[in-house]
Amino acid sequence: MAHTCIHWFRKGLRLHDNPALMAALKDCKQLYPVFILDPYLHNNACVGINRWRFLIGALKDLDGSLRKLNSRLFVVRGKPEDVLPKLFTKWKVTRLTYEYDTEPYSLQRDSKVTSLAKERGVEVIYKVSHTLYNIERIIEENNGKPPLTYTKLQAIAKTIGPPKRPIPAPTMDDMKDVKTPSSENHEKEYGIPTLEELGLDTAPLGEDLFPGGEQEALRRLDEHMKRTKWVCTFEKPQTSPNSLSPSTTVLSPYVTFGCLSVRTFWWRLTEVYRGNKHSDPPVSLHGQLLWREFFYTASLGIPSFNKMEGNSVCTQVDWDTNPDYLAAWREARTGYPFIDAIMTQLRQEGWIHHLARHAVACFLTRGDLWISWEEGQKVFEQLLLDGDWALNAGNWQWLSASTFFHQYFRVYSPVAFGKKTDKNGDYIRKYLPLLKKFPAEYIYEPWKAPRSIQQAAGCIVGKDYPHPIVQHEVISKKNIQRMKLAYAKRSPESPSKSKGQVRDCTEIRSCFLKVNNLVSNCYYLKNKINADSKYGRYALTLMVRSVRPPYNSRSTSENSTLIIDNERMVLKKIENQEKWKI
Repeated sequence: MAHTCIHWFRKGLRLHDNPALMAALKDCKQLYPVFILDPYLHNNACVGINRWRFLIGALKDLDGSLRKLNSRLFVVRGKPEDVLPKLFTKWKVTRLTYEYDTEPYSLQRDSKVTSLAKERGVEVIYKVSHTLYNIERIIEENNGKPPLTYTKLQAIAKTIGPPKRPIPAPTMDDMKDVKTPSSENHEKEYGIPTLEELGLDTAPLGEDLFPGGEQEALRRLDEHMKRTKWVCTFEKPQTSPNSLSPSTTVLSPYVTFGCLSVRTFWWRLTEVYRGNKHSDPPVSLHGQLLWREFFYTASLGIPSFNKMEGNSVCTQVDWDTNPDYLAAWREARTGYPFIDAIMTQLRQEGWIHHLARHAVACFLTRGDLWISWEEGQKVFEQLLLDGDWALNAGNWQWLSASTFFHQYFRVYSPVAFGKKTDKNGDYIRKYLPLLKKFPAEYIYEPWKAPRSIQQAAGCIVGKDYPHPIVQHEVISKKNIQRMKLAYAKRSPESPSKSKGQVRDCTEIRSCFLKVNNLVSNCYYLKNKINADSKYGRYALTLMVRSVRPPYNSRSTSENSTLIIDNERMVLKKIENQEKWKI
């Protein structure tokens, strides 16, 4: 039987490695490639202007690739469950294909559409290609629970074997018996809208640094894969959060929208690694793709994953509600230039380095402003080109020390952290030109500059640029204590400690109480210690050694015995400012 098929493009905005599209072409006489502007997903409240531009660019690129195969893209607007049944009838469709999506909304949507399709005699085929593995298989291999540690995810992936190899894009041979009907009114009915037609204000748009589309994605991938030494020695923590040009691949937006197949990325890396000494997960480029898999798996297996309440693995924290603080953070008005420069880059370009994300996320939540990570999640979802539901929720929980990561006493300094990789403050000068004339001595802390220097720089703190919204040295210590109380309220058998993990709760709880007390003493001891000071790092290093299993694996799971000792020695060494050699 020759089918009339709709291939429903959602995230997989590409032709290469698109098994669902290839399934549509099997025994197909007519093909309708469709993209739906879903009001739930595509609205101005959750999609910023840069993200809109990227999407429209990706759709234009996809349409261009389809035209080379004598086909074209049909863009329609509305709820999929309303739109698709009408198209089934209008085009006499017998088969629907799409790429599998694990987001809660997508699963509910696809279930509705599948039921409606079957009622009309339409065959439904979906394929897994947005992730390296079938996420449900990973959960199944872990006794029906999502692995809550990276090492556990790695172990499961190893038992499954390497990801499937990507498949080629369709060719004219694949399309030789396939037609895509089109009318003179196609552009009017099914054309790709412009940003202006969508009612968007394009005035804030700057240079299109990361154009959307499959061709751009593959070009960038090819460019990076030629840098054999860079790829093989890549370690994510060693890259710079405030370099003037990206120190990473910036392929994440292309993977998020499916312009680049994650499996294609994986196997291209494998080819570069072959025969060469290279870095390993979790810090390598392969490691970054496995982190993505980790958060996808967690998001599918944990209900209410993007919320605190109802999330079984998330520490319940009594966050403050402070609209003024939230607005100042979002609008780059915190008075901390490093934080404000990052938020400015985010709004202007739609991308910031992962360590920059760490800094602003910590500042908003447990570090300084004590605002819920859910609020930060919403801002990132709107502004990031690579805003991915699973990764966004997972990383905000991690960085707020609510889930996965539990070293809440390690706080990013909004001053010292940026100085590590940019002492002169060139990054700040680029994104906050108001401060560009400040000498390096004051660029991170302009409020400390004498009035004469502020006048010479043409920027008076409190008038032209705000005073710091909080005093970091004071509030961060207070917030550590608040976080300590939140952790103390967790019951030993709470879901956040039991799901997907094996542990001796009594020993681990005792261990953490000791560590927390030790850290509190360290932070208050003559105001000498913080997470960024050298003596703070020595103390933390000793604690890592003392409780190596949980801290070395970034989790408290999979431990049998934990021993804390040398507390007095640590305090004495800090008191005497002695160096702990590491």
